[in-house]
Amino acid sequence: MSEVLVLIEAPQGKVTKPSLELLTIARRIGEPSAVVFGDADNAVLSEYGAEKIYTYSDSVYQEYLVAPKAEALAALVASTSPAAVLVPSTSEGKEIAARVALKSDSGLITDAVDVTVDGGAITTTQMAFAGNFTVAAQVTKGAPVIAVKPNSAAPEAVAGAGTVEAVSFDVPESAKTVKIVSSEPRVSTGRPELTEAAIVVSGGRGTGGDFSEVEALADALGAAVGASRAAVDSGWKPHTFQVGQTGKTVSPQLYVANGISGAIQHRAGMQTSKTIVAVNKDEEAPIFELVDFGVVGDLKTVLPQATEEITKRKG
Repeated sequence: MSEVLVLIEAPQGKVTKPSLELLTIARRIGEPSAVVFGDADNAVLSEYGAEKIYTYSDSVYQEYLVAPKAEALAALVASTSPAAVLVPSTSEGKEIAARVALKSDSGLITDAVDVTVDGGAITTTQMAFAGNFTVAAQVTKGAPVIAVKPNSAAPEAVAGAGTVEAVSFDVPESAKTVKIVSSEPRVSTGRPELTEAAIVVSGGRGTGGDFSEVEALADALGAAVGASRAAVDSGWKPHTFQVGQTGKTVSPQLYVANGISGAIQHRAGMQTSKTIVAVNKDEEAPIFELVDFGVVGDLKTVLPQATEEITKRKG
């Protein structure tokens, strides 16, 4: 079977859930090979199916922005001729994917929500035009470079050989034009990262700026907290919480929208969620056209009751 290169994200050495999802997807295509810039838990990568682990330890990959990683990955593509290259659909991942596709003269697909193989042909599923269309796409030239959204597959632990191969690569000077002068780890809220969370609970204009009920429900469910553009524009939450076309795109197993009307801007960022629940006082709110379950009511009444019941059942 052909190799499938999987770009691994491992901040502070901890392999992210989307990276494990990519290893699971890669097994549908061929033999997963993890590509690590910096440190990562090789045992975890092997546990989730990595047959090979290419490691790049040079500090240049942490000192500069994405260009050195893209150059190194493109060189690896040239030397291994993989069946495909999978990367997390993050801002950095998509930029690396675009650069690698260009240097490899290969087709690029971003924001895929599914990857399947039929008769050797790799087909992706995407949501296009603000989520109004579902598109099946195939790359017709070169090794497909595919950026996959988080929560597109459930990580499955299947032991791989985990053979570690340290790779040395001379990064060209042309890739060292943007240097990172300082960085700080994000302060943990104790909740999952918004784009990686299996459950997201969001609030909008209907909260009136008070997110306490939204946050209490999120904590009861072990969920991330999101916000609509209206809530962010009102200064109730930072932009890092915004779900939507101009914010973050999420695709969790469960999305709960509270006090959110369902404007197209917001829908574009969450409508690939597997199950959608909405709570809104306006029974004609557009969000109800999209949901699997809808509750017409005041979130300040509904959410505390839901939180209480969930807490009771957990206990």
